[in-house]
This record gives sequence, C-alpha cells and structure tokens, in this order.
Amino acid sequence: MTNLSVFLVSAILVTIAPGPDIIQVLTRGVSQGRMAGLAAAAGFSTGCIFHTTLAAVGVSTLIRSSDVAFTLIKLAGACYLVYIGIGALRNRGASLVGEPAGFDALGAIYRQSIVANILNPKVTLFFLAFLPQFVSPASATPGLQLMGLGIIFMVVTIIIFGSVALFAGLIGDWLRRRPAVAGRLQALAGVTFIGLGIRVALPDVR
Repeated sequence: MTNLSVFLVSAILVTIAPGPDIIQVLTRGVSQGRMAGLAAAAGFSTGCIFHTTLAAVGVSTLIRSSDVAFTLIKLAGACYLVYIGIGALRNRGASLVGEPAGFDALGAIYRQSIVANILNPKVTLFFLAFLPQFVSPASATPGLQLMGLGIIFMVVTIIIFGSVALFAGLIGDWLRRRPAVAGRLQALAGVTFIGLGIRVALPDVR
C-alpha cells in the first residue's frame, strides 16, 4: 500500500466530518447512554466491512452506474431511519428513565446501526472512490490491499465514534437525572432520526 500516512489522515478527517452516522452515534449516546452510543459506533464500524467488500469485488460499480439501484437502496435506507425515529417518538422518555439498556437492547442498536450503514449507498460509492487511490498500481493483490485499507478505516471509525459516544454519554447521564427533560430529549432523538431519513432521501449531486 502506498501513502499509508496520508490515508490515515484522510480517514480521520472524513470520519470526524459531520454526517448521518456520527450524528446517530451522538444522539444514541445522549438519549440512551454511553453503552448505547458505543453499540451504535460498533455497528457503523462493522458496516465498513460490507462496503469494503463491495468495493473490492467491484459490485459498487453496478450501483454507481444504475440510477434505479442507487435510488432504491437510498430510499430503503431513508425509510429505515424514519422507522427508527418514529419508534423513538412512540417511546419517548422510556429509555431515559430507569435502568440502563440491557444486553438485548444494545444488540438491537448494534444491528440497527449495521443495517442503516449498509443501506446507505453513498457510503459504498465513497469507498469505491476513496480506497483505490491508496492501492499500489503495481500490486498483484489489489483486492487484499482494499480489504486492508477498509479494516484500517474501520479501526479509525470505532476510535472516533467511540469517543463521541463516551462524551455524549456523559451529557446523557446528566440529563437522565432530570426526568422533566426525558420526554423532550427522546422526542428530539426521534425527530433527528426522521430528519436524517428525509435528508438521505432528498435528491443531490452524485
């Protein structure tokens, strides 16, 4: 692999840039605690494996060249985010009062984050455009290099997203001791997810 240091800097800058994934981690951490935020961070990081694999085998090229495939996947991801948001609105306050989320709830957040990441075709196209720039053109195993870069990107993501989750969890702990704001905070989380879903569904320049 070439320019590994440049790749690391680029990956860090890309990861900390405001986007749907990091906003969801922040929202989970504030509304449901640091463990929920960490579960979301782990889920989004795991999703990187899926996008890296698609880029490595060239499937992303089909998505990039097909407007129909791109639109269908994008709309599916948007609907999923709206679905999560509606669920948060229906249960506003419940996740902020009482005992912390159990293992099953954390597992659900982890799985939801993976699905949300997989259903975002923009991430797939980003990996297809970003990772090959750091593969040695003389290499006989470009696919393995792409997978290696994807794993590095995943590690960077879990570190940065995990830090965001821990910070958000501290804020959530402070707010959770104030039941009066519990419902409002959960409602804000639901509106945030719905807003992200609408934003993903909006047409933009590819």
